[in-house]
Amino acid sequence: MKQVIVVNQALNLPAGKLAAQVAHAAVGAFLAATADAQATWIEAGMPKIVVYASDDAALRALESAAQQRQIPVCLIRDEGRTVVPPETITCIGIGPALATSIDSLTGSLPLV
Repeated sequence: MKQVIVVNQALNLPAGKLAAQVAHAAVGAFLAATADAQATWIEAGMPKIVVYASDDAALRALESAAQQRQIPVCLIRDEGRTVVPPETITCIGIGPALATSIDSLTGSLPLV
């Protein structure tokens, strides 16, 4: 079990903003998971990685692919109070789910 957070690389977010958006995606995707998946992931030590995708179109494509495979997913759109305009897609949380399921979607993406 693991979770992957995918960040919109086109935004070149400052470190603090990136960290906040990653946290939103991690929590949102966790809440989208079943209770069994949540418990198994917590028991495994809550493994997660953070990677980049090129832009918001790539994040929307990942969201669609995860939904089709019934993998928990949470697309984050910023409220626009600080660095980016409202509704900017900043990142996406995928999982917790089986690592093999998530790797098939995100395994080729570069680490943050």
